[in-house]
Amino acid sequence: MSTITLITGSTLGGAEYVADHLAELLTAQGHQADIVNQPALSQLNQDTIWLIICSTHGAGDYPDNFIAFANALKQQQPALKKLKFAVIGLGDSNYDTFCAAGKNIEALLLQLGATAIAERLDIDVSMTPVPEEPAEIWFEEWQTYLNG
Repeated sequence: MSTITLITGSTLGGAEYVADHLAELLTAQGHQADIVNQPALSQLNQDTIWLIICSTHGAGDYPDNFIAFANALKQQQPALKKLKFAVIGLGDSNYDTFCAAGKNIEALLLQLGATAIAERLDIDVSMTPVPEEPAEIWFEEWQTYLNG
């Protein structure tokens, strides 16, 4: 089975709740799921699959706990050709920066050579008060990749 590192960018806890729920589902399927709520690039294993769950804060910004990680990626420009990842973005479609943080981190990882293994999921929290629900539906499709 796979090792999945769930990396959260969260302001009010929504991304962390989604990560906790998905970690439970992954563990139930026999995968190892590690949640990282204060990501530091130097401490992340690039041999695992990264599942990034990131909310958008302010005017399309990353949450405070995610800024140092994103900045390290931009500044260090590591070669991520071996890295496989997926992104879940949380945002409010009433704003023109809807899920900008998720879109931006996905674009940055692709630019650095990483491979997206699933289509990004953008969750509209103004329409979906329980973001774990669409994440679980998305997970049902995503897990087919994990299980071969």
